[in-house]
Amino acid sequence: MLTFLAAPLCAGSLLVFAAASLTDSLKNLGTSYERQSGQKIDFNFGASSLLARQIAEGAPADLFISADEAKMDQLEQRGLIDKATRRSLLSNSLVAVARTDSPLAVRQAAGLVSARIGHLAVADPRAVPAGIYARAYLQSQGLWDALKDRVIPTGNVRGALQAVESGDVDAAMVYKTDALVGKKVRVLFEVPADQGPRISYPFAVVKDSMNAAPAGLFLDYLGSAAGLAVFRRYGFTTPARTR
Repeated sequence: MLTFLAAPLCAGSLLVFAAASLTDSLKNLGTSYERQSGQKIDFNFGASSLLARQIAEGAPADLFISADEAKMDQLEQRGLIDKATRRSLLSNSLVAVARTDSPLAVRQAAGLVSARIGHLAVADPRAVPAGIYARAYLQSQGLWDALKDRVIPTGNVRGALQAVESGDVDAAMVYKTDALVGKKVRVLFEVPADQGPRISYPFAVVKDSMNAAPAGLFLDYLGSAAGLAVFRRYGFTTPARTR
């Protein structure tokens, strides 16, 4: 047990705004941290774009974890995060998935243009990091124009995963970490690291947090060897880059 977790840190809860792809790993870490520290942790999971907008509009977040650097950059430029606490701890990769009972046999991106894929779920490619990453990759492969009319945008990456599991779409592009926790999906192919976009998750304490000190301690816990080991168990890679 880390020494700084020896006693309760504050009476109130910490409110962590975090990208939806972190749901399972952060719930695990939050439970462990609460048990060790006595500090209550609450989470608001969603699309990084939506969470950043909520913070910009005054939502009482203590810690923000984005699935891309751009959303954190926007808040930093507005003076809404404590830039001294900002660090990029995680990376991820993109995969294409289908239901476990699907007959699809797509082994590479070019196969997504198959007539057997009528609809492809992707987190909103105009705003949500997972969708922005997917669109960038498909554009780099010269496939976006052929696929864009088949794309079904979802509010976040978990929505794209759920669309496949429910049978509403034939396939989806999601993070590898989401595919690992999906109950009814299988991976068709993983985007090679040398072809895919650079996926980076920045973490930072929100500037106007009323719980800045305990939020910083929780951030330290997430970035500790023990914390990063849990993220790796959920399929994330570390580190994405240092900052």
